[in-house]
Amino acid sequence: MKTLYANIEDVMREAAARWTLVTYFFLSTVFILIFASAINLDIVDGALAGAKLFGHEVQTRGDNSFPIEKIVLGFESGFSSALYFLCVFLAVFATAHLVPRMQEKGTIDLYLARPTSRLKLILSRYVAGLTLAGSNIVYLLGSIWLIVLWKTHVFHPRFMLAGVIVIFVTAILLAFSFLIGTVTSSTAVSIMATYGLWLFSGLLSIFHDRLAAVVSHEWSAWLIQSAYWASPKVTELGVAAGAFVFGQDLPGSIGKLANPTFFYTTGAFGAVCLVLACWTFQRKEF
Repeated sequence: MKTLYANIEDVMREAAARWTLVTYFFLSTVFILIFASAINLDIVDGALAGAKLFGHEVQTRGDNSFPIEKIVLGFESGFSSALYFLCVFLAVFATAHLVPRMQEKGTIDLYLARPTSRLKLILSRYVAGLTLAGSNIVYLLGSIWLIVLWKTHVFHPRFMLAGVIVIFVTAILLAFSFLIGTVTSSTAVSIMATYGLWLFSGLLSIFHDRLAAVVSHEWSAWLIQSAYWASPKVTELGVAAGAFVFGQDLPGSIGKLANPTFFYTTGAFGAVCLVLACWTFQRKEF
């Protein structure tokens, strides 16, 4: 536990010294302030009588009075998916440097001089990075949730389920980033590879069935499907965040994306990446 506490303190101090921590939370705060000033709801007797978005009236069909609980639930469901991608995007930038920075000459000598194993060192560094990213996720989603509660007086704790999914996906991408950082010792490569994986998995989510259907060889179709199931389901879990907040599956083909299998395969991908990162770090010569 001492190693873990020391690494969390070290990561937070390093993030503060390099202005990463300030910039990280500043961008989230700007987004929160924009959100708070952009949404104006006119509520009468527990129903939505009117709404403004960025100063413009929002037109509704038919009767303008809607139960505010349904409006808030639908709004939080849709907005949780947007926050999902924002939080993950910021988290990758804020944590990609952790392993490359640790492996710099002089810094790694100081770490290895401590009476702790390499396995504990990299795992505690991983938990510290996840703590940094998770604190901002809780801050961002918690602030948005409190703003909605303040403006509507509607209490929906399910909105925080989106935060659990965001932290889960962040943990998976952080494990992949640690693997790339351990192998290359490069922050830039870690960022590019992680966003490349994000883009690749997103394209596979949309086109894997179509690609498998048009290829001329059966082994090619099998390779495409294997790549899809082996990669993290970033897009599907983004949709799942909205579906879980709403409390039920979304209709049609979108609802099929909120599938527990996507959590299992994504979790397995992250576990493999973390194990490989630990193995590589233990065998690496410094």
